[in-house]
Amino acid sequence: SDYWHIVCSGNFTNAHCQAPVCNPSRTSLMTSRYPSNSGVYFLNPEIHQSPLADEAVTLPERFAREGYDVLAAGKLFHSRDNQEYFENFAGNFGGFGPRPEEKISQPHGHPLWDWGAYPEKTDDMPDDKIAEWAAKQLAKDYDKPFFMGVGFFRPHVPMYAPQEWFDRHPRDDVKLPVVRDDDRDDLSQYARDLTTLEHVAPLHEWVSGAGQWDHAVQSYLASVTFVDRCVGKVLDALESSRHARDTIIVLFSDHGFHLGEKQRWAKRSLWEDGTRVPMMIHVPGSVAADTRAPAELIDLYPTLLDLCGLTPDESLEGHSLRRLIEDPNAIWAHPARTTFGPGNHAIRTQRWRYIQYADGSEELHDHASDPHEWRNLAGVEGFESILEHLRQHVPTDHAPILGKDSTGHKAFDAANANR
Repeated sequence: SDYWHIVCSGNFTNAHCQAPVCNPSRTSLMTSRYPSNSGVYFLNPEIHQSPLADEAVTLPERFAREGYDVLAAGKLFHSRDNQEYFENFAGNFGGFGPRPEEKISQPHGHPLWDWGAYPEKTDDMPDDKIAEWAAKQLAKDYDKPFFMGVGFFRPHVPMYAPQEWFDRHPRDDVKLPVVRDDDRDDLSQYARDLTTLEHVAPLHEWVSGAGQWDHAVQSYLASVTFVDRCVGKVLDALESSRHARDTIIVLFSDHGFHLGEKQRWAKRSLWEDGTRVPMMIHVPGSVAADTRAPAELIDLYPTLLDLCGLTPDESLEGHSLRRLIEDPNAIWAHPARTTFGPGNHAIRTQRWRYIQYADGSEELHDHASDPHEWRNLAGVEGFESILEHLRQHVPTDHAPILGKDSTGHKAFDAANANR
């Protein structure tokens, strides 16, 4: 069905990634290790190329060792690690494609950075094929419990979807994010450099100046609505199968995305739009509830072990969210932490976002009164005790950077060279 409804046991409305870019975020999720301890900060190396391969048992490996059938399709690990760590990996069914011969909306820049209505038919989309694959697997009987990963590519760029999904969001009805021209005036030069230098996303000045802002937001909405339908296909298949009453469902994304907020696009920021992710955990037979307690993708691994009655792994750095699933108002002392290169960390509590940069500059934002993070309170009198408390959650040791030459490496190096 195009519209689906599910009673979620835990809807984590304040959940955050551990790195605002695909590879390190997924590495943290699959190993329950922070980037500052693993050294995987950017788009390379993948897990199997790093020392983590020798010491960490990834999430699917652990379930395979516990006797589960482990199968997957699509984007779960960043790329080749899907074949490395899933016993039965069905492929990516075309990945980011298909793509037109010429870009539609942004003629310059990275080949993936584009948006618009393409291709003609929904069943030509890889994500639709992935959903069909998952539905077929759910129709089968299994002799033992199964762990199935279903990784959709959209709304990752290119933000392409067939015209039918654009028709649900007429361009004239698109509401743009509220943006202030002076939003970044109270930030350090380093903070601005880290989010602008050597990035592959288009500049906000170009997107707005080219008259593409509303079209790009429309394309994002179309992509999200399309992938909602793919998720619905999987959930419909589960609901009609014999597995519905004993299957835990986890829905999440790997990072956030700017659509012009703070005058920038894409990910790679330590602000709310770059770090916050959807996270829902459904346990059959439980009651739906929202929680504003901070949660992290790194928590999913220990949570699934806990919910499945498996022995905890003390090497995991995340925390089981079971207590919050059972009581969304439970006291929770674990803030969420996001990192973009050594020395750059965001700490998110239920109320506050604190950012400490490698040059020593800081940000403090009060989400009770400033959900857009427009006012930096770090230099304002009266917030010293809050700053001191939040600084205690920033790691003091940082693993050396692994890999080289990705866009994240280049952005980090450019910001530090300009200090």
